[in-house]
Amino acid sequence: TSFFSLCAEEMVGLYEPNKNVSSDEEPFVLPYLPHEVKFTRLQFPDHVMDQKNEFRNRLKKIKESELNSYGVLVNSFYELEPDYAEFYRKELGRRAWHIGPVSLCNRSIEDKAWRGKQASLDKHEWLNWLNLKKPNSVVYISFGSMANVIAPQLHEIALALEAADQDFIWVVRTSDEQDQEWLPQGFEQ
Repeated sequence: TSFFSLCAEEMVGLYEPNKNVSSDEEPFVLPYLPHEVKFTRLQFPDHVMDQKNEFRNRLKKIKESELNSYGVLVNSFYELEPDYAEFYRKELGRRAWHIGPVSLCNRSIEDKAWRGKQASLDKHEWLNWLNLKKPNSVVYISFGSMANVIAPQLHEIALALEAADQDFIWVVRTSDEQDQEWLPQGFEQ
């Protein structure tokens, strides 16, 4: 969770700017945020678009609980997103505490490698590869643990990354039953 995502989610819920456009590709601005942020409906998760979605109902209950709580813990730090931290507190009148980044609690390589599922490459192998690259030349890609990206989407993203001709580390969470056929030939796991 970040202050930006909390603020953006609130503006979408309050003002529903996604309903004021005529097509899924037409961009719209999330109102009242500190910066101009544009989206299209295609960029929204299904639970935002589908009013009768069970996941949306659960999120609504979570939001109700949040409003009745003492506040929220945010895995972020003030300097990363000060405008959105201030907006959340002052404009939305919500309480929140920065506790992040939480991942710094596990600083050893072993702890980092065991978070989530085991990496497919040996930790020393990918660190050696990374050390061979110029500083700030490798892109890190991760959609987080909440994103459900299906195999055809993963395949398209992989092709786009390959076409970009940019070194990258891509963290992909797959289910045990999901096969790896989406991975283009030549990609290392």
